[in-house]
Amino acid sequence: MASPPYIVGIGGTTRPGSSGERLVRCVLLEAELLGAQSRLFDGKELSALPHYAPESPSRSPEQLDLIEALRRADGVVIGTPAYHGGVSGLVKNALDLVEDMREDNYSYFSGRAVGTVVTAAGWQACGVTLQALRGIVHALRGWPTPIGISVNTVAQKLFNEQGKLIEAAVQTACKSQAEQILSMARGRQ
Repeated sequence: MASPPYIVGIGGTTRPGSSGERLVRCVLLEAELLGAQSRLFDGKELSALPHYAPESPSRSPEQLDLIEALRRADGVVIGTPAYHGGVSGLVKNALDLVEDMREDNYSYFSGRAVGTVVTAAGWQACGVTLQALRGIVHALRGWPTPIGISVNTVAQKLFNEQGKLIEAAVQTACKSQAEQILSMARGRQ
């Protein structure tokens, strides 16, 4: 019997419990409800990563933890805020570490579905950043899921006072993205 698919989430900001972090958690929770195991590298963990230095092969324990989790991953979810039309520095720094997987049997994100989640304070930033993130996933040889989640945090009220996701369309998108990731992850095993 195959082990449950293992899905790794990367996302968040220096602000604990950011909208993007909570949406990545939502996709991971939906994946768990479908039988997956998951792990999230949130903003706090991303903030602890040293700057990626390609000229130096030494890695911190935090960097090694992320790389090993991604090596084991059957699928990935990446969430980022839109900062000036691109992904945040925290998320980009984490993704730069994937370079250490270049000589693996499944180099970079090869053979993995990658869900993309973008939060922004405007629709233009959502679209531009979602496209940029999908481009990064392609460059890392991953397969972006057909559904990408982008949320305008100014135009949409996502969470209630208890932190529960209340936007039904976004909840449906999280579930659909989890289903797409797991469909490919199960085919990979």
